[in-house]
Amino acid sequence: MTDTPHRAGFVAIVGRPNVGKSTLLNTLLERKLSIVSPKPQTTRHRILGLLNRPGFQIALVDTPGLHLGGRRMLNTVMNRTAATSLADADVVAFVVEALRFTAEDEKVLQRIKGAGRPAILVVNKVDRAHPRERLLPFIASLTEMHPFVEVVPLSALKKDNVTALPLALAKHLPESPPMFPPEQVTDRSEKFQTTEIIREKLTMRLQQELPYGLTVEIERMDETEDGRLEIGAVIWVEREGQKAIVIGEGGSLLKEVGRSARYDLNKLFGRRTHLELWVKVKDNWADSAIALRSFGYDG
Repeated sequence: MTDTPHRAGFVAIVGRPNVGKSTLLNTLLERKLSIVSPKPQTTRHRILGLLNRPGFQIALVDTPGLHLGGRRMLNTVMNRTAATSLADADVVAFVVEALRFTAEDEKVLQRIKGAGRPAILVVNKVDRAHPRERLLPFIASLTEMHPFVEVVPLSALKKDNVTALPLALAKHLPESPPMFPPEQVTDRSEKFQTTEIIREKLTMRLQQELPYGLTVEIERMDETEDGRLEIGAVIWVEREGQKAIVIGEGGSLLKEVGRSARYDLNKLFGRRTHLELWVKVKDNWADSAIALRSFGYDG
């Protein structure tokens, strides 16, 4: 009698913006790795999170939402990042929102068809599906569009049926020893995670005023003699008028963002952090290939 072979591989979590991909990744990993906000296109980068279980290792790849309508170079880069992650995956987790299928969902599905990878349909937000009787016909209509190898209805936010997904994914991964050390959680640096925490707080606070015109860059991370971590970060905006919005009256908004970010940074690093924030202008950085590269955008 032979032992069950170990399985390992890459799973691309794909879908349109705001279907809950980042929340799903965080719930599966039982830690906050991808930032989340009510704003579409909050995720801008490919973010890898490693899930180790007896018998398998899943490299979960959170991707920017594939979207229509964005005409800026940043939109192109985000879509390219998601498409590349899809092409490189062993298995695809196609996340849709329960009882809602849009033109952007259809675009993602066409990408999945073109990639030719085994695809699992993940129907998220089932807790919001009312009446529940509509859920089965909705799922049936989607399974007629593509030969999904598995269907997993769940609620990432409520943690309902989430444990079923790794088991479903693992069945379709190649036989392989672990690709990463068991203690590794992500391939992203602490500096990257720091920029994302700050950007999340800004996005939450500036939902209406400045949704997409800013990015964050870490200038320094130094350890002090008393064991604290001093972090200096620049918030880049595209126009001079946006700078005043981010700073707020008397610096109030910037202080609020700093306080909120420090709380998460203290948890990330397991020690006290001191955060200094500056706001600077780089004209139309979201349409500059040079600027996008310098800020670490993958595409």
